[in-house]
Formats: sequence, structure tokens, C-alpha cells
Amino acid sequence: MNRSLDHTTSLRIAIQKSGRLTDKTIDLLHGIGIEFDNYKRNLMVKTRNFDVELLLLRDDDIPEYVQDGICDLGFVGANEVYEKDSKVTVLRGLNYGNCRLAVASPNASGLETPEDFEGKRIATSYPFLTQKFFQDRGIQVSLVEISGAVEITPQLEVADAISDLVSTGGTLKANGLSERFTIIESETKLIQTEQPLSEGKQRLIEKFLQRIDGYRTAKESRYILMNAPKNSVEQIKELLPSMKSPTIMPLANEEMVAIHTVIPYNQFWDVMEQLQEAGASDIVMLPIESMIA
Repeated sequence: MNRSLDHTTSLRIAIQKSGRLTDKTIDLLHGIGIEFDNYKRNLMVKTRNFDVELLLLRDDDIPEYVQDGICDLGFVGANEVYEKDSKVTVLRGLNYGNCRLAVASPNASGLETPEDFEGKRIATSYPFLTQKFFQDRGIQVSLVEISGAVEITPQLEVADAISDLVSTGGTLKANGLSERFTIIESETKLIQTEQPLSEGKQRLIEKFLQRIDGYRTAKESRYILMNAPKNSVEQIKELLPSMKSPTIMPLANEEMVAIHTVIPYNQFWDVMEQLQEAGASDIVMLPIESMIA
């Protein structure tokens, strides 16, 4: 059952209504135990079990809503935060929605280095960042502001090149463009307003961040179980990139022990063969739903 929200203590969080960040942001919120329904049919959604309401917005509106204090927090791409030159606090980089704002030109154009673009027309949806990049280098360019389908503008002779978000580069290739250089790297950021917040909201933000940190640590970690001879324990402990000292448990075979620990997932494969060489066997790796340090 929904609870009525006291806006002096409840959090209002802005998220993208639809787009490349939406699904992963929703997954994250569900992953940290925040329950809600019908987000696709509503602009504002109240959660059932946490003093939070979600405001679903266009991604380019989120920085301003957070800056002005209409929303306390927001999930948004760094590209939008920097393009709006928003006065907000970045609380976390979340390592999804990764992309880059890059300059691209037609394959045979000869436009490659920033200096080559002197006096050229560049089509973009990111005029602030694009202008700043060239201005900082003393290069004069003409910007053509486009709200969508930027990549087709060189074919239409509207512009000589483009400045646009790139993830895989497939769209550029399909339109006969080559990526030349990057203006900024971007990922999803959790941002907070710099407007004054009540103590109740500050406490909720601390709880919210604790949940996010636990969820992200769990996603990046694995629970490892293995059996090993007692005389190999010290060597195995040296090999394990574990967060804390592993748990050592006796087995029915008195010469053997079970070792339980949590390690970063991206380091496991680097040490697996070394663990086997040290005598570890029956190695099991398990995912972790959440973890609070």
C-alpha cells in the first residue's frame, strides 16, 4: 500500500522516462529493494517501501530540475550535466550508459586533427561542449544546432562534420563518417541538488547511497568457495585479492579445509590457475545479490 509522502523528508528522484539509460536505472532501483509499478504510464511514481517518488523526465531536463531543487537527486548522463553546465553535486559515477561525445567527419574529408576544423561547420546537439572544446584550443568553428539525426547533415551539405554521442560507432560507419577525436567521456551519474536539504532528506540520501554502494560492490564481486590442504592455506591467502580475510572452515578430511571469500570478479580469472597450482580444488564461484561492508 502506498504511503503518503512528506516532502520535507521524502526524496524526489529524477530519472529518464525513456532512452538508453532507463532500463538499467530501473534495474538498479529494483536491485536496491525499491518497489514501484507503472513507471511507463506515469510521469510521477510513488514507491511502496522507501520514502521516494520518481519523476520521469527527458534526460536533458534532469540537470535543471536537480539544480533548481525540484528534484533532490537525478540519474543522468554526464554529457547532459556538462552540456547544461549544471550547478549540481555528482555523488556517484555508475558505470553504465557509457559513451563519448566525439567529432566525426566524412571518411575522405581530410578533416582529422582539431586544427583541421578551423572555419568548418559542425552539426551538433551539444553546442556548449563542442564550442568550449574548440575555443579552448583557439580554433574558430561554426556550429549548426540540430536536435536529432545529426549524422546525416554532412550528406545534406548542412555541415562539414558532426559532434555527437558515440558508443559503438556503428551509426557513424553506416553514414560514411569516421570518428576523429573525443570531446568528453560520459557515463551515468547520480547527481544531487546544491539547494539546502532537510536533515530527514540527508539521512535518506545516506541510506540510498549505502544501498547503491552495496548493490554495485555485489555486482562487481563474486563469492568464492574452494577446498585446500591445510599446508596450502597461507599461500592461497597470499594469492586471493579478497576484500577481507577469508573464512577457513574444517572438513571431514582433517588434512583439508574449506576457504570462503569475496573477491573482485575481474580478478578471479587472473588467479584461478595459481590457486589450482597451490592445491585449491572444487573451486565454486557464485554471484552476490547485495553486500553491505
